[in-house]
Amino acid sequence: MTYLLGLRMDGRDALVVGGGRVAQRRVPVLLEAGARVTVIAPEATATLEDLADAGRITWHRRGFESGDVREGRIGDFWLVHAATDVPEVNAAVADEAEAARLWCVRADNRHASSAWTPASGGAAGITVGVIADGDPRRAAGLRDTIADGLSDGTLDARRGREPLRGVALVGGGPGDPGLITVRGRQLLSQADVVVVDRLAPTSLLDQLPSDVEIVDAAKIPYGRSMSQDDINGLLVERARAGEFVVRLKGGDSFLFGRGGEEAAACAAAGVPVTVVPGVTSAFSAPASAGIPVSHRGVAQDVHVVSAHVAPEDERSTVDWAGIARSEGTIVVLMGVERIGAIAGALIEHGRSARTPVAAVQDATLPTQRTVVATLETAARVMGAEGVRPPAVMVIGEVVNVAGELDILHEGHHGDDPVARSGGPASPREDRVL
Repeated sequence: MTYLLGLRMDGRDALVVGGGRVAQRRVPVLLEAGARVTVIAPEATATLEDLADAGRITWHRRGFESGDVREGRIGDFWLVHAATDVPEVNAAVADEAEAARLWCVRADNRHASSAWTPASGGAAGITVGVIADGDPRRAAGLRDTIADGLSDGTLDARRGREPLRGVALVGGGPGDPGLITVRGRQLLSQADVVVVDRLAPTSLLDQLPSDVEIVDAAKIPYGRSMSQDDINGLLVERARAGEFVVRLKGGDSFLFGRGGEEAAACAAAGVPVTVVPGVTSAFSAPASAGIPVSHRGVAQDVHVVSAHVAPEDERSTVDWAGIARSEGTIVVLMGVERIGAIAGALIEHGRSARTPVAAVQDATLPTQRTVVATLETAARVMGAEGVRPPAVMVIGEVVNVAGELDILHEGHHGDDPVARSGGPASPREDRVL
């Protein structure tokens, strides 16, 4: 039997003997708990060496010596980890710790340890630690199951805990519900009100408790929408009423998502705001189609552009001439309806008409597809193929990298040798134009 105890290590010293992969796993957790960490090892992993160079740990670059655990010699330790790959050294460390009445975790022999480290994790403000008779694999599996349940609301994290207040701006990622961040999932599971956009991973909403209110703030292109002022007012009003409000959006709230405006409105009203970044579609949509927006020898710069207004529109602040001259990758959001005007402006300012263009539609979803053309043929090809929002446009030679990696299926469209349609393997649609 074990007696479970949570150690509050903030400001207390911990000793780790060993500088290999086990130590590399243990040290960051101790640092996160606020411990002052001393490492004894003649050699250490690059990660531990970097922590030492940054002053985050103290590293004695030598082997363990008799008396190292004694109080005051190199530190006043509260906890010891014996994590070398030499059993005799670990045994010596454990014996000294026992003599000093310090708890010692032996990485190589759980039966000889006076203490075990639980498989630990956290969700929804709850720390979970599991000990399975010292079996780390079994404990980790149980830990993950519990943490997942807390994150997705299967285990009600709201019951019996202090309710959250204010507004959380949560970026939901490009579409696949599995791509929301762990922190975003945790806060969503604790919401009283969720204000959601149409591009957010809305399938997550079905997993919320039935008493959570869902407010549809969809902004449909050229269709009905909730004004930004109304959204701002709703966030402030409901938060002031004592409810915890999650504003769930697709992608990242701070990249053309008006998250800054919503945060400013809350701040002006005295409402606390938590910002949870999301996986932006600007990079994840190309990646899901096998297109690296930067690639050695191909593109060293990436320009992310909002095309909610056309290049010739007086409201446009984009330096299309400068971007055209850069030869870097251009990622265009909200550009489906204006791809012809965008292509024309780039060609006018010097980009080759043969520059590849890819439209990644419904990125990361089962309906994802990729249509590839050139600047010269983009408007015709995208129109003929019925490309519709949401779609991310990628312009530049990196589009051809996906073809070289055999991720986009090869094909031809008329006299355009790079026009093709495709994407990752099933279940997404792969077609040759």
